[in-house]
Amino acid sequence: MDRRLLTSQLERHEGLRLKPYLDTVGKLTVGFGRNLDDVGISRGEAELMLKNDIDKVELQLNEVDEYRSLDSIRQTVIANMCFNLGFNGLMHFKRMWKAIGKQKYAAAAREMLDSKWANQVGARAVELSEIMRTGETADG
Repeated sequence: MDRRLLTSQLERHEGLRLKPYLDTVGKLTVGFGRNLDDVGISRGEAELMLKNDIDKVELQLNEVDEYRSLDSIRQTVIANMCFNLGFNGLMHFKRMWKAIGKQKYAAAAREMLDSKWANQVGARAVELSEIMRTGETADG
């Protein structure tokens, strides 16, 4: 098989769609015709997507002074929230950011828990707020 020729044909015939869509038979599809309903993605593909998403989150957060002032453990908490909420959603936590700016981590943790997000994600918010409060993870 001529992989280069096949790739060129498939790119032309399938087209590139960067957001999921329903194909002509109603299958959720993305990319160059990847049938997500029947084929899905591999673990390697999921890991690559996660790496790329983490890179994007880190790039966005490095523009925020309060984030850069945090130790790496608390930065991880904020990055986790950013991954879940999106950058714009995370930036709406005005009182949390203000507390972080003053190094009042217990107050920042309370602000995290006093949110619609905390109600939506439950145990995740409890775990992350405790790490924000203490600066320590269960792993030590």
